[in-house]
Amino acid sequence: MIKFIMGVIVGILIFFLFIYFGGSKMMKKVGEELTDTGKKMEAMEQMIKKEKGEVEKDVKRRILKEDKGATKKMEAPR
Repeated sequence: MIKFIMGVIVGILIFFLFIYFGGSKMMKKVGEELTDTGKKMEAMEQMIKKEKGEVEKDVKRRILKEDKGATKKMEAPR
């Protein structure tokens, strides 16, 4: 019970110190930076998805090309 009360007191103390030392300005700045970071991450995600699709198509085309070549080689000795 004493640990709980001490935790509540420390939490309130930290909250008031945050407010006293300009927490709202800091939170606004952090929020703006996170928004910018989010926009950069969205752009990177789109680029990665595009590249992934191109690589998948290329790999499938190569696999199908190799399979066709292998079946032709197997049929030739008849």
